[in-house]
Amino acid sequence: MTNGDGHRTPGRHAAVLRRMTARDRDEPHRAATPLELFFDLCFVVAVAQAGRALVHALASGHPGHGIAGYLMTFFSVWWAWVNFSWFSSAYDTDDALYRVVTLVQIAGVLVLAAGIPRAFDHADFRVVWFGYVVMRLALVSQWLRAGHGATGAERRTALRYAAGVSACQVGWLGLLFLPTPAKPWLFLVMAAVEMSVPAFAELGRGQETTWHPHHIAERYGLFTLIVLGETVAAATAAVQSALDENEALGLLLPMAGGGLLLIFAAFWIYFAVPIHLHLASNRQAFAWGYGHYAVLGSAAAIGAGIEVAIEQATGKAGISVLAASAAVTVPAALFMCSVWLVHSRHYKRGVAQQLVLPVSALAILACTFAGRETVLLTGLVGVVTVATGVTLAARNSPYEA
Repeated sequence: MTNGDGHRTPGRHAAVLRRMTARDRDEPHRAATPLELFFDLCFVVAVAQAGRALVHALASGHPGHGIAGYLMTFFSVWWAWVNFSWFSSAYDTDDALYRVVTLVQIAGVLVLAAGIPRAFDHADFRVVWFGYVVMRLALVSQWLRAGHGATGAERRTALRYAAGVSACQVGWLGLLFLPTPAKPWLFLVMAAVEMSVPAFAELGRGQETTWHPHHIAERYGLFTLIVLGETVAAATAAVQSALDENEALGLLLPMAGGGLLLIFAAFWIYFAVPIHLHLASNRQAFAWGYGHYAVLGSAAAIGAGIEVAIEQATGKAGISVLAASAAVTVPAALFMCSVWLVHSRHYKRGVAQQLVLPVSALAILACTFAGRETVLLTGLVGVVTVATGVTLAARNSPYEA
């Protein structure tokens, strides 16, 4: 039985315990649940921690360390969210046990967030690893429960997920014992192994999990909103701090305006197409889902870049104007390219529409050399990108960008 939100429930209140069975991939009116929204909200803390660490590294003139640390810590945040979201799309029972186990995962997320500064600055992954242990024990128990309620190929898939996730968590132990120079290489290997678990579980003698296309598209969209919201908050805090200590209002207002235009454009560009229509099978959905590491990571980094540009303009960052400008334009250009590659190109018609985002990415990179006007010009490029997309789409398709 389902309620108006497409969420199964036998009555007004969630059952204490019910058999965990796969949900219907074609279930009508499937939407994100309050528990999923709460889970997403707790990730704001982790995203903010990764972004703040990136700002400090870039502003102090350590881009290599900053970028490497950001790529690793943001992956740990994003992958924890991915693990839960795809499972819940296929097996959310909304009984009391499911809710309690999900709340345990949320506790693990908060531990993970607390450990990000240590991991970023000192390659000390102990707290992050422990946070993952909490999340992973909960997730494995969910997969074992799904396997207990299934038979045949579906049961094998659930047990393979449980085994794969457990093995990966053991592999991450290397981050606690290897010397610091070796940790990024282990991270690359383990990230690849982690992302191979779904293929291991669902191919061969396994069975595809019954994730819901519209639900998955909505879940990714909601996480994108959270990341963009954190970007707005970070940029706003940076402007406020600068105004409190510096009266350079004429310098900061164009930066604030340009940053806001850029974030508005990023929102418009991402949500311009009904991507759930593209997610027909694992082949499309997994490539699309994995590609969001670049989409979400670059979106969060835009806010960090705006903070760095403001700190440089007010004399708080010991880097050049060019380096501060690149902190904005590089993630913005990457966002444009990654959104086009994994998301919007599936709904573009003709060469002109297909070229809008790649050309805009090049134009944004060119703004790197505009000095203090970089943030404003980048935002204006974003506005032109949206306007061009809307105009071309009106001529060629029913969608608006």
